[in-house]
Parts: sequence; structure tokens; C-alpha cells
Amino acid sequence: MLVVSAIILYSLVALFLVFSLLINGVRPAKTLGWLLAIFTIPVGGLLFYWMLGRNHRKSVLAKLKKRSLTLPHSYIDPTLPGKSDKYRKLMQLINNTCAFPPSRGNEVQYLKNGELTFNAIFKAMQAAEKYIHLQYYIFEEGILTERLLQLFEKKVAEGVQVRLIYDGVGSYSLSSSYRKKLRAIGVEVYPFLPFKFSRFLASINYRNHRKIIVVDGIIAFTGGINISDKYLKGTEPLGLWHDMHLQITGPSAWQLAMVFEMDWIMVTGKKPGIEAPKWQTRENKNSVVVQAVYSGPDDIYPNIEQVFLSLINSARKYIYITNPYIIPTPEILKALKVASLSGVDVRLLMSEKSDSKVVYWSVHSYLESMLRAGIRIFMFPQGFLHSKIIVSDDDIATIGTTNIDARSFEHNYEVNALVYDAAFSRDLRKDFELDCEGSRELFYQEFVQRPVKERLKEGIARIFAPVL
Repeated sequence: MLVVSAIILYSLVALFLVFSLLINGVRPAKTLGWLLAIFTIPVGGLLFYWMLGRNHRKSVLAKLKKRSLTLPHSYIDPTLPGKSDKYRKLMQLINNTCAFPPSRGNEVQYLKNGELTFNAIFKAMQAAEKYIHLQYYIFEEGILTERLLQLFEKKVAEGVQVRLIYDGVGSYSLSSSYRKKLRAIGVEVYPFLPFKFSRFLASINYRNHRKIIVVDGIIAFTGGINISDKYLKGTEPLGLWHDMHLQITGPSAWQLAMVFEMDWIMVTGKKPGIEAPKWQTRENKNSVVVQAVYSGPDDIYPNIEQVFLSLINSARKYIYITNPYIIPTPEILKALKVASLSGVDVRLLMSEKSDSKVVYWSVHSYLESMLRAGIRIFMFPQGFLHSKIIVSDDDIATIGTTNIDARSFEHNYEVNALVYDAAFSRDLRKDFELDCEGSRELFYQEFVQRPVKERLKEGIARIFAPVL
């Protein structure tokens, strides 16, 4: 009797999940895959779908989103440089999905690797007069966090408000004693979706991967670099972590301030009470047009994936991508291949080493088809390359937190900044080419001869690509 009851209960739950799959209208291939898992893997198929397959946009995150900031409709200045060129549709795309128009009068500087980045960050924070807002996926105790503690104590004593959001899973090692020290000196600190059994699925699968610092709404930083000593002294066995960050001084710094404010409202339920600085547009030879773009699992559209697709499809001469986790969605993979087969110089630069074996083999499972399409691939051998950069045609570039994978596009909260500027793009392109010179290029005829053992590992790892 007990067995029969269990079978009936299992069948009812399975039918409910099938109904949910059909109602939510996911891709046919994805729907078929989940149906096969549910009906061919007893219990395990149900649990796997419950953890990773459901549309959480209608659950915990949707409830949090209601507390978030609603940005008003914005207007794109028709006199902006680039408004009438090939990127006008991209500008409008971001404006329609994020309510962030491109803004002129910004000064930008790309910061390569940890020492340069942290020197610039500390310099900016030391000059803060009103507030310092920080948001990090990984906030890891060490030399950097002790320096931050000292700086925060000094700035709070001067009347500067310091607020910190750290990801509840990415910063799992952040001790309660350090958090108590922060609060004791007056820092407002909150976790983003800390791990709780009552909301196990959302707290594990949906992470805030953004890295943002905003000082007084005037200077902002974003990119791939977390608060961790591994950018200064490395780790074993990966060695030194190499990465890229972006410093923005100007009106677009306020866009990153708004991204922080949205997340602050989500984790605290209250606004931080900051006002936009009164900017007078400073047009000079160094000023550039910048536009921020953000995305998260509770957004209607995959905003950043759409931006990346637009960049790839708009490329006429070249598109160069640096990223440690290139596990492309079908749309991105097709766009890259079409661009390459159409005569665009498509190059990928990624790390020879990886911090995850499953991710490593999943990444490699896509390389053969990309090489066959003429895409050039370079493997960076020194340490772990963690940068997330796209540069194209010497006229546009983006630096941010987003990886080229389904996790970043669909499950994580991410942010990128686009810079519409020829000189900035040329500098990034030259830096990319220099890194490629010191890297190992893969060639199709050699790569296809890799052992069957490696192909098998790639095939197994690729199954998990949508959730990595």
C-alpha cells in the first residue's frame, strides 16, 4: 500500500511539473530534455528539475524585485556621437531594457590586474566626501580587507556613509567576526540571498555576480576583479589571477550607482537616500560616451546576452573576446560562427588553466566547432586569466562582470559598461593582441586529433553547460 501511494504521489508531482513546463513555454528542446529526465530518472529527475529547471522569475526573486527601484523612461540625445551610426540600435536596446541612455562627458581608464586596480580604488575612496558604495561577488578576508577596514573606519569618522553588499554564496568564507568589525565602525553591510534551507534553490542557483564601487556618484568601478588577495599574490595551483577593471568618472558613474541602489533596496527594503550629482558635461579630447547595462534572472529579457549578440552581429572588421568561461548559448555560438564565416576576424582569448575541471572540459567541448568555422582561439598560459572584455572594429568596447555562458545570461545578476570610443577601443585591441602573442594558439587540424578520453570528458561536461 505504501509503495502504491508513493507511486501515485510521484506521478501527480511529475504531472504537475510537466504542466508547469508546458505553461511556461520554454524552448522545445529544453522542454523535451526535462520531460525525459523526469520520466526516465526516478526521483532524481524531479529533484534536478526542481533545483535547476523551474522559472524562479515568478518566485523568491520576483518578490524581491517588487521592492527594487523602478527607473523612469529615459531619452537618448540625438546629438550624441554615434547616435546615427551603426550602434544606434544597440543604444536604444539598452535604453529600452535598462532605462540607461548613453551619456557623454565621461572619462574612462581601463585598469589591468590587481595592483593597478586596487591602487585606483583606494585613491578614489580616500577622497570620498559623501558615500562609498561597494558590491562584490567575492569579498575574501586578507590583506585587502584589512586595508579596507582601516579606510572605512577613517571615512565613517569623517561623516562618509559606507555601504557594502556581498554575495551570500560567493563570499561564504567571510567570517562573522569581520562582519561584526564592519558594523562596529559604522559600515552598513548586508548579504545578497544568504544561504537558507527555506529558500535553498534560489540561494544556491541565483547569485549576484556584480562588482561595483561608487564614490559620491562621481567615480565608479566595475569589471572582473573581486576583493581577494589572489589578484596580488596568486593561489596554488592557478598562480596569479589576471583581470581587467574599468574606472568611470562622469555621468555614467551614476548609472552604476543606480544598479547598486536597486540591489540595496532588494536586500534591505529601503532606499540609501542619495542624490545624483549636478553634472556639467565636460567635453574635452578625453571625454567619451559610456552606457551601462545590467541583467538578472528577474528581468524580462536577457539584457546582456542581447547586447553581446548585437555586438557580434554589428562587427564588420573584427571582434575580440577575452573571457575565462566561454560556454556559449546556442544564439551566441551561432552568431560567432556566422560572423567568422562572413569574413569578420573573430578571436577568443581564454585561460589555459581553470578553477573548475567541469567548466574546463565544458569550455573545450565547444572549441572544435568554433575552430572549424575559422574562429581563432588563444590559450593564455600565465596564471589564471579572469578578464571579461569585448572589443570590436576600433570603435566600441565593453568591460564588466559577465561571462559568456548561460549562468551569467540567465541566472546571475551582472553588469557591464560599454564605451563608444575609438582611442579606448584601439588601446584595448592592442592589449589583446599583446596577450595573444604570449599565448598558445589552437589549430583545427591539431585539435581534432585530441584523444578519445578528452572527447569523452568534454561530452560529459557539456551536459552540464546550461547550469555551470
